[in-house]
Amino acid sequence: MDLPSIVIPNPDKIETISIPLPTAEVPSYIPMVVPPSDLQPPDGVQAENHDTADTGIRTVDIPIFNFKLPVPENAILITAGSTAVVSVAATLTATAIFKWCVTAMKPLIKKILTWITKTKESGLKTE
Repeated sequence: MDLPSIVIPNPDKIETISIPLPTAEVPSYIPMVVPPSDLQPPDGVQAENHDTADTGIRTVDIPIFNFKLPVPENAILITAGSTAVVSVAATLTATAIFKWCVTAMKPLIKKILTWITKTKESGLKTE
């Protein structure tokens, strides 16, 4: 009795691939130096005087709280006020127009829907 045999060929030699290690550029930055809170000028040096009057910022004194409230320039106030007025007027006008369109179109849409349903019902009832 002959038993079947399988001839297995010798495996081919596979070369390994060398993969280089990845490299990256490390980010760098200039460190920010924060002065201490108790920093004082050296002896004999006078500090510069920065008055708020030179900056052009107006302030309003609130006497009850002893607080000075900064107020923006007139051009900024006029721009902000006119923008607010225009946006409110446009919103109110658009709301009124939309409500009018809904009340005007509601009967028309109901008539169209009833006509469509009647047409479909009559088309389905073929005798």
